[in-house]
Amino acid sequence: MRHKRKGRRLGRSSSHRHAMLKNLASSLILTERDPADFELIASGDGREVNPPAVPGRVVTTLEKAKEVRPLVEKCITIARRSLQHKKAAEEFTTDAARNSAEWKEWRTSETWQKWNAAIAPSVAARRRALQLLGNKNKEAVAILFNKLAPRFADRDGGYTRVVRLAQTRLGDAGTQAILEFVGVRDRQVEKSEKPAFAADVEDVENELIDESVDSANTSTVDTLEDADATTGQETETSVSTSSDAEGDEVESSETTEKE
Repeated sequence: MRHKRKGRRLGRSSSHRHAMLKNLASSLILTERDPADFELIASGDGREVNPPAVPGRVVTTLEKAKEVRPLVEKCITIARRSLQHKKAAEEFTTDAARNSAEWKEWRTSETWQKWNAAIAPSVAARRRALQLLGNKNKEAVAILFNKLAPRFADRDGGYTRVVRLAQTRLGDAGTQAILEFVGVRDRQVEKSEKPAFAADVEDVENELIDESVDSANTSTVDTLEDADATTGQETETSVSTSSDAEGDEVESSETTEKE
């Protein structure tokens, strides 16, 4: 029995498993970089970093996704709770350039003491997130506090979702899953311009619709004209029939008078 044995071992030692989960959580957060940053980011050996297919989403095994999800949610909660302290510290901050005369004066004033006391919980939260994600993932911590925390400011938990994929992983047939931030599917994607052939197809469809409408209107007018002509013929027939009947009645009355 697995009494009080929480979590999955994932076939790794403790240190290997913790390092893997930190890297996976950081990779998910780093997909939220700005698109322009991916074009300029390069590692030490000159390799370019490819942008993700969908920002805020990674594909991994189902077991890894379930294990790393609590770590990501904990980091976002820490960043979200620090927003109120950061907002309170804005009242005592300054816009002066660092090491300028105005900044040095603010640095030695009581306003700086108030700012330092207000921003201290936010700094502690950043250090805690850096400890959870690894000391080398400072860029992920910056994205976590500057971009993800304001996005989920009004959401109490449930920042990520795990979606199981039908296609298994090649090699070991492991169950794959998508780990993504909530709201990825709801983001507004800028629509690209329609290609030339799409515009041509749309014009042809509009012409066909106009032609069908015109033909329907023409058939309706012809039907009405035929109906009017039929009605006129029936009227003439009825008039001629009534006139013949009146003539027969007149002749029969004259014959009766003669007799």
